[in-house]
Amino acid sequence: MNLDSAKEFVNRFQKKYPFIKPELMRAGGGVILNRILAETRAGRNAWDVAMGRGETYRPLRERELLSPYSSLEATMYPEDLRDKEGYWYAVFLNANVLAFNTKLVGKEELPRGYQDLLNPKWKKQKLSIDVEGWALISGLSNAWGKEKAISYLRKVAAQQPAIKRGNALRASLVAAGETPIAIAYAGSIQELTDRGAPIDWIPLEPVVVQVYPMMLAAKAPNPNAAKLFIDFVLSKESQEVIRGFSRIPARKDVEPDPPRLRQFKRVIDDPGKLNVDETAKVFNEIFGLR
Repeated sequence: MNLDSAKEFVNRFQKKYPFIKPELMRAGGGVILNRILAETRAGRNAWDVAMGRGETYRPLRERELLSPYSSLEATMYPEDLRDKEGYWYAVFLNANVLAFNTKLVGKEELPRGYQDLLNPKWKKQKLSIDVEGWALISGLSNAWGKEKAISYLRKVAAQQPAIKRGNALRASLVAAGETPIAIAYAGSIQELTDRGAPIDWIPLEPVVVQVYPMMLAAKAPNPNAAKLFIDFVLSKESQEVIRGFSRIPARKDVEPDPPRLRQFKRVIDDPGKLNVDETAKVFNEIFGLR
């Protein structure tokens, strides 16, 4: 979540609960995780609620730095979008779909499944993949098994795809015609589509979906306010705000805009199973990075 969106949430929360004075710290997932771990080593308990990428969860959970919380809003979230013990709840989703340039790729040419990406026509920089696309390994491993997923991605690597960083950037490059197709976040693609850019997307099922989890600190300095904030973010009102940020809300009774952003068979890149160091190492080896 970018800084402006995060500030919007904090401001709305404070307006609703003026007796609470929240403080926001916004940074990348790795920075936030490292800061929490450093503060823990120093004996400080300075945070109440953390939101970040899925890989933030497991290191905190393994160090017993999280507390379960049974939110009153929990029943409005599908079972695969929340931890069964209440250690995390998905705030929004990032769905990895196939972007295509509508001027360069005809509908009859479109890949309809993962195997179609192995067609020789998509060789040599025709397909764009994120340099940090580790979720493809962990997500497809959850769907197919690790051996099949890695075997498949080695075949994709043999296609010599364009490896670049950033979902929004790579979607923009597809719209500009630099690469005809890309695996990227549906929300980033849909924003460009809505602006009239020559780009659209289709799901390759099962779509690998990454969650953006929210977690409660085990030693939160302000536990009651923290729980109130979690309930606020999970509320229908807040999930409708999420939709307005061109994100895919996780709550069942809040449809994304457009609804097709959630109308596909999905496999969750489960935060509880994520070992980002191991997965990144395998991904980098497959695609010849670093």
